Amino acid sequence: MTTLEVGVVDVFVIDPSRDFRVLLMRRAPGVRCTGAWEAVHGRIEAGERPEDAALREVFEETGLTVTRLYSLTCNPFYLHRLGTVQVAVVFAAFVDSTLPVQQSEEHDQVEWLSLDDAVERAAWPRTRQGLRDAHHLLKSGDAGPVDDVLRVR
Repeated sequence: MTTLEVGVVDVFVIDPSRDFRVLLMRRAPGVRCTGAWEAVHGRIEAGERPEDAALREVFEETGLTVTRLYSLTCNPFYLHRLGTVQVAVVFAAFVDSTLPVQQSEEHDQVEWLSLDDAVERAAWPRTRQGLRDAHHLLKSGDAGPVDDVLRVR
């Protein structure tokens, strides 16, 4: 039996004040998807709300503090080893890109990229589309007339 679980978050780490710079991280040797460039991704812990998981994962994987958090969408994907369809809650997190990034052991390289370069480099097609959607919604520095609906923190 396959189950449906809202169990992970994907977070696009963005500095909108510097021409919408996007942080991507390359997966290190010995971890899943070695060499793939990804956004912040992680599990939602028991009893944790998705937005709290997003803030925690950004800090754990980058050492950066989120100044604003926006909810963007949800993406389903199938984990055949577990027999579950996971739903990733997708966020955009605004941070200050002038602060140093403290990469986690899961990654061997981090880089601030332009939107076009991040879209080109991202391993997952949904990440590429999500980055375009984030830019469309947030390029002015907030979500404009839908800010009251999308802004979480």
